Amino acid sequence: MKNGVKIFWGVIIAVIIISIGASFVMGRTAQPGALDGFAQCLADKQAVFYGAFWCPHCQAQKRLFGTSVKLLPYVECSTPDGKGQTAVCIEKKVESYPTWVFANGETYTGERTLAQLASSTGCVMPQ
Repeated sequence: MKNGVKIFWGVIIAVIIISIGASFVMGRTAQPGALDGFAQCLADKQAVFYGAFWCPHCQAQKRLFGTSVKLLPYVECSTPDGKGQTAVCIEKKVESYPTWVFANGETYTGERTLAQLASSTGCVMPQ
């Protein structure tokens, strides 16, 4: 009986700890990012950021947006094993990462600054 009680309370404590941890993580990600409006504008202007999870320049580009990265118009081009390319990126002829494609047909490879992204889209650069 004592082992059953210990297991019961162990499960209860584990559920409480997981709940607190989940609410902390959810609270942090629910906060608006400083560049939310800018990232959303890029998406609204039909800019597309093609990248790969293993690409250090893509990771740096994402870090530039901080928590607003969730709103970026990002397309993952790498297959999960990192050895191939997804069909959409093959179709779009994406050959290097990061690649930015804009509605006006401009295509740029490499990391872009916020000013360059603003210039290519007409989005207002954040202060």
